[in-house]
Amino acid sequence: MRIVLLAAALAVASPAFASKELAQKNACLACHATEKKLVGPAYLEVARKYAGQKDAESALARSIKAGGAGKWGPVPMPAQPGLTDADAQALAAWILQGAK
Repeated sequence: MRIVLLAAALAVASPAFASKELAQKNACLACHATEKKLVGPAYLEVARKYAGQKDAESALARSIKAGGAGKWGPVPMPAQPGLTDADAQALAAWILQGAK
């Protein structure tokens, strides 16, 4: 029983941890923080903006890969063409879940 609980806990905790590592690896944290605006918006602000949208995760993943300007102010977010679709999707899910 303990092994099953441990495995379940690791399965739940691993994606968030992996996504934080992914954010660090791809320099996302140079411009974004969880709770406060740096160069770009705070992840919690992003999650609030996308809350309730049917395709929020996919839309955010596309935005992460494509970059853009004007959504959050005058500073553009550079495109991330080297990021795989799976990694962009993982980052989007992590952000929408509160980046924890």
